[in-house]
Amino acid sequence: MPAPKTLAELEQDVRRDLALTAHPSAPWLVPKTSGGKPVLDCLVIGAGQCGLAVAHALQRDRVDNLLVVDRAPYGKEGPWVTYARMRTLRSWKTQIGPDLKLPSLCYQAWHEAQFGADHFDRMTWIPKELWQDYLLWFRRITGVKVRNGVAAGAITPSRTDDGLPCLRVETSDGPMLARKVVLATGQEGVGFWWMPEFVAALPRHLRAHAAEEIDFAALRGKRVAVLGAGASAFDNAAMALEAGAADVQLFCRRAEPMVIQPYRWLTFAGFLKHMHQMPDAWRWRFMAKVLGLREGFPQDTYSRVTRFPNFLMRIGQPWTAARAEGAEAVVTTPKGEHRADFLICGTGVRMDPSAVPELAACAGNIAQWHDRYTPPAAEADERLGCFPYLAADSSFEEKRPGETPWIRDIHLFGIGTSMSFGPAGSSINALSIAAPRVAAGVTRGLFEADLPRLWDSLLAYDVKQVELDPARLAAE
Repeated sequence: MPAPKTLAELEQDVRRDLALTAHPSAPWLVPKTSGGKPVLDCLVIGAGQCGLAVAHALQRDRVDNLLVVDRAPYGKEGPWVTYARMRTLRSWKTQIGPDLKLPSLCYQAWHEAQFGADHFDRMTWIPKELWQDYLLWFRRITGVKVRNGVAAGAITPSRTDDGLPCLRVETSDGPMLARKVVLATGQEGVGFWWMPEFVAALPRHLRAHAAEEIDFAALRGKRVAVLGAGASAFDNAAMALEAGAADVQLFCRRAEPMVIQPYRWLTFAGFLKHMHQMPDAWRWRFMAKVLGLREGFPQDTYSRVTRFPNFLMRIGQPWTAARAEGAEAVVTTPKGEHRADFLICGTGVRMDPSAVPELAACAGNIAQWHDRYTPPAAEADERLGCFPYLAADSSFEEKRPGETPWIRDIHLFGIGTSMSFGPAGSSINALSIAAPRVAAGVTRGLFEADLPRLWDSLLAYDVKQVELDPARLAAE
């Protein structure tokens, strides 16, 4: 079947496909209020790919009283045109994502409608800017309601006027009320961007995390040291080199750099669909192995830095200390000291609910993996034990039952789900499986809370589908 020749033609296909697959289309939720103010059925915090995917899945299930908010301005949601410094996505170009397996909504259909099927065939990887453009188109064509420039704050419990539990979310636009909240705030959704404390203690003009805004032009002629050997660390090293840095050295704690990408292995239906249903021992074993290997860097990322003669990778040299000395930063490694004009830490995130504004009222009672499971000594990892231990519907569980029962109505969809679900919220390839699962968790809770009302609705249901002919009825 030939691809649509224009974006307008594709959008006609999308509208038709959405209409043809709209079953069941019956509305089943009724508006709620709290103190006379409207209550959303679901508030999604974060309008990146995860937030859009789960919002789309909820809309397909007729959760229409839905809003997505994002603190970023329009077009800056997520990492793709902000702190993502690779040139292209690292996932296959034929991946499916927030489309939820609807062909007319997938990236390939969008790309071919604008640039042609031949262009897509010749392309090796998806440029990250095009992926961001696709997400903005996806948001528009699916009609997901998004409000940009809205920062979310603490979530606390409340009640609807008819007595159902709901949540109050403080935001920069004032308080919002919702029966369910989906926290789709990406990498730092249940924690913070981490760097060693001795680096964080340095003056800010000497260091940055890879997720921060960095003035790479100011690094021209400078000596740059990068901590970490994952893909993000290499991306930042490449940016410094391309900006004209005099010398860039990347420090890897491993004696042998990680060249295997474990996320390639686990992209199959059995793992993505059912990992969360397995016993804790197996979930820990698999994900500790995957997360312990960290994300490997691909060949084109490596080639991007090695084309510069002034790049060097130092293996087996973690940073153990750092100090400021004049205008320089001096880092200590097991093999001696190294001086640089600027340090970049490609050191990822650490799970810590207390660092998240939205969770300020409940962070101390969010169950983490170290509260629920003790691995064998050979598999122990304090860092992984800090991941939240999530319920089957991706909601938070209580560490001490009964203290904050309302957190069951906060569902997580981001990298913090990794220990409980695998790469559900951290991989584009998992979105088509994971987003409907999160949406089903939301709709299950909405349905369960509404059971008395729905029972009354059933008892009152009197829509006839047949008109009987009295003349043809006989009681004998």
